[in-house]
Amino acid sequence: MTLWSGRFTERPDEALWHFTVDRSDRRMLFDDIAGSLAHVAMLGSVGVLTSDDVDTLTVGLEAIEVEAEAGAFEYLPTDEDVHTAVERRLGEIVGDVAGKLHTGRSRNDQVALDLRLYLRRAARARMAQLREFVGVMAAKAEEVGDVVVPSYTHLQQAQAVPLAHHLLAYAWMLLRDVDRLEDALARIEVSPLGAGASGGSSLPIDPADTAARLEMRGVFENSLDAVASRDFVAEYTFVCTQAMVHLSRLAEELILWATAEFGWVTFSDRHTTGSSALPQKKNPDIAELVRGKTAVAIGNVTALLGMQKGLPLAYNRDLQEDKRAVFAADDALGGALDALGAMVASAQFHPPPPGAWVTALDLAEVLVGRGVPFREAHEAVGSLVAALVATGKTLAEVTTEDLTTAHPAFGPGDLSRIEPADSVAARATAGGGSFASVTAQLEALRTRL
Repeated sequence: MTLWSGRFTERPDEALWHFTVDRSDRRMLFDDIAGSLAHVAMLGSVGVLTSDDVDTLTVGLEAIEVEAEAGAFEYLPTDEDVHTAVERRLGEIVGDVAGKLHTGRSRNDQVALDLRLYLRRAARARMAQLREFVGVMAAKAEEVGDVVVPSYTHLQQAQAVPLAHHLLAYAWMLLRDVDRLEDALARIEVSPLGAGASGGSSLPIDPADTAARLEMRGVFENSLDAVASRDFVAEYTFVCTQAMVHLSRLAEELILWATAEFGWVTFSDRHTTGSSALPQKKNPDIAELVRGKTAVAIGNVTALLGMQKGLPLAYNRDLQEDKRAVFAADDALGGALDALGAMVASAQFHPPPPGAWVTALDLAEVLVGRGVPFREAHEAVGSLVAALVATGKTLAEVTTEDLTTAHPAFGPGDLSRIEPADSVAARATAGGGSFASVTAQLEALRTRL
């Protein structure tokens, strides 16, 4: 079934049919029904349809909804898309009156509406998953307690920080992704229904009425923009992809930490895979796939931007491909949050202590606290490090003599500052890598969640 066969004298060629039909939109079945129910109610409220027609169409659409909820709605090979499938099934249930469903509506504004309704549902689901993942990271931060690890810059050990502080960095990243989805919803929840094919309708339809019934935040201001623009799709895909990038960064660290060289973490057997050739292997495949799927998601953002860049107003069939891209990005994020979240929740962290050099900055700040200019302090501690390296020693083996040779402002009591745990405890910056900061962050996260 098609919605456009009236002016044609030939059936669609098989090549045309197979190339142009996209069945990915079937996931919008409930959204199409919801949009149609609101549209029918609006048509009745403005007098375009009689109350009998409204009742008949509503009963038919609700019957389709029941079938959909039961998983009993059947698509036919001749259904061009979800919209034609619904109208075809409606005709089977209520007869010729089903032909009035499309009154004052085009597939152009119908598709745009369904996609917005779907993305609203998806956004709310991803926001819930993201918050749950943040909760996992917070729980792990509490679980690891006061374990101290090195932070890294340039993948070289930098300063000592609580492992909890490192884990919570990802919690804050993902909460920003929640914020981005919430912000994107303001632009997604704008109803395009009533824009028609491109220029609206001569019928006295009421787009605001339909939008209110669907609990949308607003109504289109320009009919051409309403049916031709997919910036909201690109934005949603970007937000999903940015969240995937955050997960990918975490995944990369988990992969590194699980190596024998790092030895920071062990994953449960049920969240890892083995090798068909190497009996000893225990592979973090979930994390690796998160990295790989992130690359595909980045490609989908690029595809959506490229798809829009040269389109004249208004609707063009190119836009059919937007659904594949946004659905893929949404699915990737949903799957990654579930799988990686389970992997992290069952992980056991057991990092070795940081190297002794991570407290070098603390020694420089001791001098700064005694009025020594930072550049002078930096030079003094740098010379101390060079001297220790030359003699095969580390900061863990430093003596008072070594310190006072590096700078006369050092004293015997400064040896205590070379302990990583003491370094963390002395940290004063709000939000910095201290035990007090971790406690404050956990409290703030609980409030946000």
